[in-house]
Amino acid sequence: MNLDHYRMCMTQRYKSCQEPIGTWSVNDVHAGRPAEMGSRTIVGMNRQDAEELADLLNKLDAQRQEAKS
Repeated sequence: MNLDHYRMCMTQRYKSCQEPIGTWSVNDVHAGRPAEMGSRTIVGMNRQDAEELADLLNKLDAQRQEAKS
C-alpha cells in the first residue's frame, strides 16, 4: 500500500456516507456533521454524486491547505 495515499485517506476532511433512508450525504469530518455549500446542507444525493462531490471538496481543501503553508 502506498503510504502517502493512506495518509491522504486518513486526513480527508470530506467523506460520502449513506443515510438511513438510502440516500447519500457528504459529511465534514472536522465539523462532525453534513457539509454545507453556501446555505445548503449536502444531503439526499445519489452515491455517485456524493462521492464525486466529496472528492472535489477534498481537492479544494488540499489546495487551500497548501496555499496556507
